[in-house]
Amino acid sequence: MRFVIAPTGELVPDIDARLPGRGLWLRPRRDIVDRAAAKRLFGRAARRPITAPPELADRIESLLARRCIDALGLARRAGLTVTGFDRVGEALRQGNVALLLFALDGAEGGRRRLDGLGRNLPAALVLYAAELGAAFGRDRAVYVSVGPGPLSRRLLLDLERLAGFRAAAVVDRDMKSAPARPEPQDGGIGSND
Repeated sequence: MRFVIAPTGELVPDIDARLPGRGLWLRPRRDIVDRAAAKRLFGRAARRPITAPPELADRIESLLARRCIDALGLARRAGLTVTGFDRVGEALRQGNVALLLFALDGAEGGRRRLDGLGRNLPAALVLYAAELGAAFGRDRAVYVSVGPGPLSRRLLLDLERLAGFRAAAVVDRDMKSAPARPEPQDGGIGSND
């Protein structure tokens, strides 16, 4: 996760990693962000006084959730998604699925049945039903499948980042269907000068 320093000295989360300026990098996890803000590690890494906004981790979680919902909405408009137990099951049987999404507050029985159909697929249990539904213009959505392509890969990366900020969230990336990424060795702050 990248942060930049505003001219006022305030720390700004750069979710898209596109803002100009000096970047500070941190592993996207709530406990690491909270600890870095509490111990003023951002200022130490930047070698200048920095003010971290209150509830920084909550702000990052909200921004990441919005990014995931927007990416899912984009995939829906591109015709790459289906929602609902029966439609997701049919997409799995046809082999048109690259990523399965299950609502954090959804039923576990249905999730296990669909997950059994898509054994070699990445599955994410990160967004709530209301958040999944927002991408489809509904109140709630519990089961969603996303077809193959760059949008599903981008969404999977964003869901992994968001999972670091939600206690019950899980992203199960099957190693047979996706290349493994090396895990960072520490959660420390780094900077790119």
